Formats: sequence, C-alpha cells, structure tokens
Amino acid sequence: MTIQNTGRLDGKNALVTGATRGIGRGIAEAFASEGATVGVNYLPDEAEAGRAEEIVSSIESNGGSATAVPGDVSDPDSVSSMIEMYHDDAGAIDILVNNAGILTQCSFADMDVETWDETIDTDLRGVFLVTRTAIDDLLDSEGVVINIASQLGVKGGTELVHYSAAKAGVIGFTRALARELSPSIRVNAIAPGPIETDMIDDLTDEWKTEKTDELPMGRLGRVKDITPTAVFLASDDASYYTGQVLSPDGGDAMH
Repeated sequence: MTIQNTGRLDGKNALVTGATRGIGRGIAEAFASEGATVGVNYLPDEAEAGRAEEIVSSIESNGGSATAVPGDVSDPDSVSSMIEMYHDDAGAIDILVNNAGILTQCSFADMDVETWDETIDTDLRGVFLVTRTAIDDLLDSEGVVINIASQLGVKGGTELVHYSAAKAGVIGFTRALARELSPSIRVNAIAPGPIETDMIDDLTDEWKTEKTDELPMGRLGRVKDITPTAVFLASDDASYYTGQVLSPDGGDAMH
C-alpha cells in the first residue's frame, strides 16, 4: 500500500477499534492515506500486538502516521487506558470508528447465555463504552463518530440472532446519539453486507454459498467496497450527514 495523501483528513486524529484486520484495517489505512493520524486499536495479546505494529510500520513506511493502542472494548478500565494512551501518542480524538466486533454462528435453540453475552458485550456494549470515554474529545473538536453495524441489523440473519440483535442496537444507538449530540458531533453508521474477511471464515460454506446466491450484485463484498464510505463520512464532504446508515451491501438489505 502506498500512502497518497489527498488531504481530506489532514490534521485529524482518528481512533479505529479492532483495526488489525478486515474492515478495521482497511479503514485505518484509508484514513492514513487521507492525512489522519490513526490509532490502530487491537485486543491486548501478543499476536494482535504484532499485527498492530506491522500495520503501523506499513503506514509509516509509506508516508502516513499511526500508533498502536491496545484495548478491550468490552472492558471499561481497558477502554480508559486505550484512550489515555492515544492521547499520549497523538492527542485528542477527532474521529472515532467503532469497528471492533465478533461473529459466531449458532442456532437460537442451542445458544447459551455466554455466547449471547460475549457478542453483545463486544459488538454493542463496546460501542457505548468507547464512545462514552471519548465523548469529551469529540465535543471539544466537534468531531465525528462512525459505527460499523451490519445489514443483518436491518434484516436479521438465520443462526445469527445474537449478532443481528447487537448490530440493530448499534443502528439505534447511532440514530439516538445523533439526535442528542447534533450539531456538535456527527454520528453515522455503515451497515456492510457480507465481506470477504476472516470474520466470516467460521461460517459454513453452505451459508456463504446461499448468501452469495441471494445477493443482487452476485458476490460477497470486499474491504475496498467499504473504505470509501468511511472516508466520506469522516470528511467535511459529509458535513450534512448525521444519524444515517449507509449500506454498501450488494443490495442485500434495500431500505
């Protein structure tokens, strides 16, 4: 990846949660290419730390600016430490992307409480915790929040009740917070369709085939299908957008 700074996010500090792979990594790299100083958040463990440092090194070697910041979005103390570390390394946050999430496939009849709680804690509670902890920064900078939801939060998904519920919650959170914080902070969401990342690796081949067959565009999405929407929402080009859910999903959930 070669960083070509077009300046749309020059001078901005952006924190992207869950930024070591998939959509999060793509957004972090895209923001760096637009001039932002990017916080690459990762779940604190040795393997994830290595991935985060590799991404930071790649961004910096190509002319961008980034820093690795550990933090478990489902844990309040860990989130506070993450925000403090980003402050020390880069400064206050202008753009927050709540991307961190998990996805498991399980029938509702077989779902235990632990599976439900783990998904809600990361995919919905994490959005609340990180946004709440960063709110003073965002109010001071009249900043931007971008929440990564899912088309399944709109239409639901078989054997994905827990994930669909969490992402529907993210959409409701986005719209309510946008009303509460406007015009100081713009809050929007992206609801991607199924994207070719390791997040869907554990889903069955049957599920992937059926999903591809039902998509009007006839293919699963790619990370590069999502990142332009994130850059747009983070930039001044989207200055009149708030409370919106943009859906690069191949036509899966038309609404």
